[in-house]
Amino acid sequence: MVAEIIGNCLSRGDEAEWFEFKANLKKTDDIGEYISALSNAAAVAGEPFGYLIWGIHDKTHEIIGTAFNYQRDENNEPIQHYLSRQITPSVSFRFDEDKIDGKRVVVLTIPAARIVPTAFKNVRYIRIGSSKENVRKYPDREAELFRILNYGVPTILNTPSRFDKLTFNQLFLYYETRGIRLREDTFKDNLELLTSDGRYNILAQLLSDDPHIDIQFALFNGKTKSAPMYAVRNFGHMCILLSLDRVLDYGDTLNVPQADERNRKAERKEVMLFNADAFREAVINAFAHNDWTHENSPMFTAYQDRIEITSFGTLAPTQTKEGFFRGKSVPVNRKLAEILVQLHISERSGRGVPKIVDTYGREVFEFDDNAIVVKIPFTRLDLGSSDGVAPRVTPSETPSETPSEIRSDYYLNDTEKRILKYCSEPRSSREILNHLGLKDIKNIRGYLRKLLDQGRIARTVPDDPNNRNQKYITIK
Repeated sequence: MVAEIIGNCLSRGDEAEWFEFKANLKKTDDIGEYISALSNAAAVAGEPFGYLIWGIHDKTHEIIGTAFNYQRDENNEPIQHYLSRQITPSVSFRFDEDKIDGKRVVVLTIPAARIVPTAFKNVRYIRIGSSKENVRKYPDREAELFRILNYGVPTILNTPSRFDKLTFNQLFLYYETRGIRLREDTFKDNLELLTSDGRYNILAQLLSDDPHIDIQFALFNGKTKSAPMYAVRNFGHMCILLSLDRVLDYGDTLNVPQADERNRKAERKEVMLFNADAFREAVINAFAHNDWTHENSPMFTAYQDRIEITSFGTLAPTQTKEGFFRGKSVPVNRKLAEILVQLHISERSGRGVPKIVDTYGREVFEFDDNAIVVKIPFTRLDLGSSDGVAPRVTPSETPSETPSEIRSDYYLNDTEKRILKYCSEPRSSREILNHLGLKDIKNIRGYLRKLLDQGRIARTVPDDPNNRNQKYITIK
């Protein structure tokens, strides 16, 4: 039990607000204040327990052991009795000890606050980062604590939407394209789109025709955000199921196939810029596990050497990093995860994270205090110059390039070059399809989208992308 608790806490990286490592904390009143603070912090975090742990260095997390005696007396009274008398309402905390690597450790397990905040000597404490504070000094935190104790941890189901006039035409159409028919009279209940008092919740807002949320994909001409940003696309303000599809499609346009002419004897090989399956899993996870309750959306950022996919929030309560990497599925947004499974966008198998790890390793995941970042590296071919041919230039090799230099012919495949040459005069998508000798219009949509996104071609009717008279012309 003790080893499992400590292993779970250590796997979180830095200390969370609901557990604390100490070497030899001895003052009984300090322990009482921590019981209050960690009990209330666990309630805010949605964790069933908070933990005060002796014998772990709070900075290095090294197991150093402890001589702390939790069976001693305080003013001729066992400290456990003393603490119990001073804690209100009554909290069934428990001390346990064990040896890890031959070193003694002690764990104080503290149930999360329920109904009202936990107090020590009539003072309610809370954790602010790594500090223990009187919650009355922080009215916003105090209000949040009471709201959670009254209504539960905020979720997309119990948090009301700011908007009460929502429409769902895109949602109905999306389900129909997947072979599922929603019923007007039951879909709100079946998809759990209403709070307990009958108001639209955040999930309803996300699935509506306009969630009033931006979802951006930004491209930087460099390796950091200090570099010039040469493109940004907004895929928000539509049902997030459509937004998810648009982000995945845009990733396809960025995933440039590179012709590998090295050691070529027969058929030319193409090497993709990044692994499409890993990118897809990272994007779906970002949508499924993002903390939407504050209307923060996932962020997608492409640099010269990688794509970063950021989802806000932390691991779900009861989830550990080790379980996360093993593919143990603990959804942050239960109902949204169910909808993605129902629509065959994702699976219940939990293969997404292991698939990314198998491809790129655990190091592509970065856990911040309030976000999880996945960094998908680019595979750039080094074609060399031993055959007398100049090496292929890539943005990551030339950080001083301007956006116009990035849009050089080095980054076009043969099909895209043919489209640009053919569209020196306005051409319809059907004309382009026939010129390329292809049959299905879907075969050229990705090429056109990429050329449009990079500013190489333009629509002749820009304000109406689906106009039946739409044509495309190359920008000189």
